[in-house]
Amino acid sequence: MKGISHFSIGVAAASCFPAAVEAGAAGNPLYFVLGGAFGLLPDTLDFKFTRFFYRHDVEVSPDPNRRDPQAIADAVARAVNRAFETGRPFRIKLDTVRLGADRWQRYDVTFDVPGRRVVVRYGPEVDTGSMPIPGTEPETPLEAAAPLACDVKLDYLAVTNVDIFDGPVFQMKPLEDGTVVPQFIPWHRAWSHSFTIGLLCAGICGVIFGPLAAFVAAVALSAHVLADQLGHMGSNLFYPLSKERTHGFRLMHSGQSWPNFAAVWTSCLVIFWNLYSQTRGVPLLSPIKLAVIALALPALALVLLQKWWFRNQCRGDLNP
Repeated sequence: MKGISHFSIGVAAASCFPAAVEAGAAGNPLYFVLGGAFGLLPDTLDFKFTRFFYRHDVEVSPDPNRRDPQAIADAVARAVNRAFETGRPFRIKLDTVRLGADRWQRYDVTFDVPGRRVVVRYGPEVDTGSMPIPGTEPETPLEAAAPLACDVKLDYLAVTNVDIFDGPVFQMKPLEDGTVVPQFIPWHRAWSHSFTIGLLCAGICGVIFGPLAAFVAAVALSAHVLADQLGHMGSNLFYPLSKERTHGFRLMHSGQSWPNFAAVWTSCLVIFWNLYSQTRGVPLLSPIKLAVIALALPALALVLLQKWWFRNQCRGDLNP
């Protein structure tokens, strides 16, 4: 999920402690600050620190003046084959192709499992928001394939888009059965996304700020980990007791708008209820009424609106 979602979830976790709400009402926002901070901490550690210290064996830098999908496909295939032949993990970094201040060349890397090959296809040029620039799609398909010496098993998506900012790293990890797993950005959701690290952070907060801070930190960081498990990549839940990421439930993608909006909206409702329920002298709103009015009805309205929009869109396509 996006940072704003994890921040909201962390603050909502802090609001679930009545003592934290009372402290906030008395002018001490510490626990809400800790909730937001520890809700963001795992991704902050990964993207601001870990990624810069993670080493790779080969770096592929496509020429911005010459689109050559075959060279990229061959490099990725060699990385898989090297891991298979040596029995050791092999890491490859795929650089993005920057064409200007707000212009990037997109290319897709596909692991064709049934065909036992790597396919690279050049797509349109995109802006920094990853939006395709009209008229830049290749007139004829510009793609190439490279064969693999072994079967591959996917632990993430079969297709990876490489377009803006920094490119991805794959760790080609050989398995005992003779297959290789292309692990997508293996530095992400590893040690930082674990319940054991949450307990460690809780202990540090407990020593500095007291027991309540320890509970808030542990719950906020654990909520981050659990939210990420709804996606595809998963997390290393019990590092260092476990060494691999546990597969996610594959219910969503971290960049999708609706899961992030739902997470922020639900977090706001949780915060509202936890603050409202602590108000003295005000008739309490039923939590069931709040869920129906502020959660169920808006969700139903969005579903109906989406169906109506798609129905009209399909009619427009059939009747140009």
